Amino acid sequence: MKRGKNYLEGAKLIDKAKLYDAAEALDLVVKAAKAKFDETVECHIRLGVDSRHADQQVRGAVVLPHGTGKVARVLVFAKGDKIAEAEAAGADYAGSEELVTKIQSENWFDFDVVVATPDMMGVVGRLGKVLGPKGLMPSPKAGTVTMDVAKAVAEIKSGKIEYKLDKTNIIHCPIGKVSFGKEKLEENFTTLAKAVVKAKPAAAKGTYLKSVVVSSTMGPSARINTAKLAD
Repeated sequence: MKRGKNYLEGAKLIDKAKLYDAAEALDLVVKAAKAKFDETVECHIRLGVDSRHADQQVRGAVVLPHGTGKVARVLVFAKGDKIAEAEAAGADYAGSEELVTKIQSENWFDFDVVVATPDMMGVVGRLGKVLGPKGLMPSPKAGTVTMDVAKAVAEIKSGKIEYKLDKTNIIHCPIGKVSFGKEKLEENFTTLAKAVVKAKPAAAKGTYLKSVVVSSTMGPSARINTAKLAD
């Protein structure tokens, strides 16, 4: 793969063979980011589990202390007073059957997170084939299936993110923007890493944290020493 001049210039700062402390790795990622826009910094955590087994799934949600730098658009499926409650908390869209119809008929996806009250999951389930592949299906583990819609919306708006394994047993999560600087990025990273470590399934055997890599949208990646994260 051919790399651009900015990428190659930033890559000179990072030793691909070295394992860095989180603070140093994030400092280097920030310094190596050369794009003309405020790049997102992402964390990629490879785990020693097998996501094909239900008892080795790793999924949850965590509120990053400094958010992600992006305010999520929240859609809430609810009934009655819960619709007004969601709107008052800052939901971008809130409703019932009419939103299901809008998604099905208009292929409408102007939202980033979906929250639903438990009594709406039968309705939301009809959207499984379109919400599921996009990672938008509400989940009790992620705190997006709840009667307390106001709290769910407020947390998402303040920086709550969901983490879950992909098919290759890797968790991919944004932890902020390059403009945050290394201190805020490190605090966000540490919060995510602790949540993932705490979520270790009882069925997981051997090394749990296989590798942890951080990178910016257009920049090179740096590897983090997992030994200090597993405690």
